[in-house]
Amino acid sequence: MTETQLPTRDAAVIVARDSHGLVAVLTASFPLHGGEYLFLPGGRQEDNESPQACAQRELREEAGITAETWRPLGSYAIVPASTARLHLFEARGLTLGPQELAPGEHGFKLMWWPMEDALTAVGRGRFLLQGGPLALLLADRPPAGD
Repeated sequence: MTETQLPTRDAAVIVARDSHGLVAVLTASFPLHGGEYLFLPGGRQEDNESPQACAQRELREEAGITAETWRPLGSYAIVPASTARLHLFEARGLTLGPQELAPGEHGFKLMWWPMEDALTAVGRGRFLLQGGPLALLLADRPPAGD
């Protein structure tokens, strides 16, 4: 990866959990990586957008979900050679609506998984990007101080 290919914008990834504890999981085909993979809603921040505003927008666009409550799960470097950060959130109090997919996202399919099944998929390498597995593992733990 050259310097021009390094991430330059922060991003957000969201664990959206419904009232039954099911997690919103997206799936799509990624031919470059050899098939269909799982991932969580998320994406890059836009100009002058806070990490939580990014998370709220990406959840609405990719999954058609809005949420009442947000819990930050931490912020992490995306790669060592960039200052870009990955901000992880858990969203609850969900309301479902239509997806607002961008042209490159039209194959995104929304599914609802029990947390245990999503974590099993993490262990089997079914997630394409590292942010989703980390967010799931952190969301499965009680908040700090509990």
